[in-house]
Amino acid sequence: MKRRTLLATGAGAAAAAALGLPAQAQDKLKVGFVYVGPIGDGGWTYQHDQGRLAVEAAYGDRVETIYQESVPEGADAERVLTQMALGGAGLIFTTSFGFMDPTINVAAKFPNVKFEHATGYKRADNVATYDARFYEGRAVIGHIAGRMTKTNKIGYIASFPIPEVIQGINSYFLHARKVNPAVELTVVWAYTWFDPAKEADAAKAMLEQGVDVIAQHTDSTAPLAEMAKTEGVIGFGQASDMAAFKPSPRVASIIDNWAPYYVKRVGAVLDGTWTSTHTWGGMPEGEVEIGEITEAVPEDVRAEAQGMIDAITAGTYHPFTGPITKQDGTPFLAEGEVATDEQLVSMNFYVEGITGDIPS
Repeated sequence: MKRRTLLATGAGAAAAAALGLPAQAQDKLKVGFVYVGPIGDGGWTYQHDQGRLAVEAAYGDRVETIYQESVPEGADAERVLTQMALGGAGLIFTTSFGFMDPTINVAAKFPNVKFEHATGYKRADNVATYDARFYEGRAVIGHIAGRMTKTNKIGYIASFPIPEVIQGINSYFLHARKVNPAVELTVVWAYTWFDPAKEADAAKAMLEQGVDVIAQHTDSTAPLAEMAKTEGVIGFGQASDMAAFKPSPRVASIIDNWAPYYVKRVGAVLDGTWTSTHTWGGMPEGEVEIGEITEAVPEDVRAEAQGMIDAITAGTYHPFTGPITKQDGTPFLAEGEVATDEQLVSMNFYVEGITGDIPS
């Protein structure tokens, strides 16, 4: 699929921009998507683009979708957003944490264009935010990691030190340690969302240290490709199923299903009910899914993982349930206490048992 160009043209678009109005015809909504990676990354951006395609399938001629892929988080994002608004987009989804300030800045210039920002926390009358509870999926794969490691060394390829990623590291480790108290965690910070070479290097470095189970919070399939070179090493699909690596090294996956949210929010614009909201969905809402747990995972471990999925989906288990202690030895959650959303979205510490520091 070719990248679509998004250049504003004509006096009509300029006039609409001056008034803060979307330039599309009233009988068709133009919906824009801004992606941090390529749509062929096989992970994060691929899944967001599947959501875009679901919007087209749901609404047909009532919508036109446009997108820009591989947009850097910074000034380029403001330029792309401005071009989309000038080009008549009435609703724009920005799909990475680093697009937060560009989204807020451009939204202030186009008050009648609606914006939705993924994984952020800054909102305005015309800016909504949405996120998924990825830490729920990390709990499940952490359980599998703790049960399947033979070296008692598990790894995590981290992108950036933001609460979403720190939640994932902590959830992964907590649930591995619950079933295997001997587990040790190695975290490698890649400082990128999508860079196959860096991601592969991170996986290779961990494998050389004896790590035999690796999770990732980056977007490409490169870590799984690196793991496939070493017999007995396993990993997990990230953001999408990454099924090409079944049945091993990819033994399960965390799938981000954005389609229901995108269809719902586009529908709200079409029927005039859209408001600025914050949505944080997970397994109960169908936004976080666990892909097929392959037969490379022993039957009893598959059953245990499925039990956790069922409990999280039913709302009877929360991955951050106390007692949980911080890395420095201070209490985080008492016995039976469940973390609040406010505690999770501001998480800036490792839990007890993880060595090393979080980069500043």
